[in-house]
Amino acid sequence: MRTEEFLTRLDEEMLEYFREMSDILVSHFGISRSEAVARINERYRGEDISGMNQDLMCHEMPEFWAYHLYFKPTPDARPLPSGDPDVDGDLSDWEVRPAPPKDSPCWTIAEDTDD
Repeated sequence: MRTEEFLTRLDEEMLEYFREMSDILVSHFGISRSEAVARINERYRGEDISGMNQDLMCHEMPEFWAYHLYFKPTPDARPLPSGDPDVDGDLSDWEVRPAPPKDSPCWTIAEDTDD
């Protein structure tokens, strides 16, 4: 199924999973819901999130993918934070990925409708 917010086809289970990712981005990093959805859309638009891809994605908690959408990988390829405070440590050492450009089609929720 296609939704207004996400630019990929998702079944009910994956729609809930993607919404959990956006909730994590909003609550953990203080960004707007529209930015959270735009970040998700930038990464996953046009992807086939079914079958093996769905199984691989759901093998991790939504926090794992949300943190990977928010932080940039390092040149030394150390593991990105995954949402586990016992493992992640001080997040201020990490560089934040820029949000998609405002004129990008990834922005599917208007800023004035954020929660």
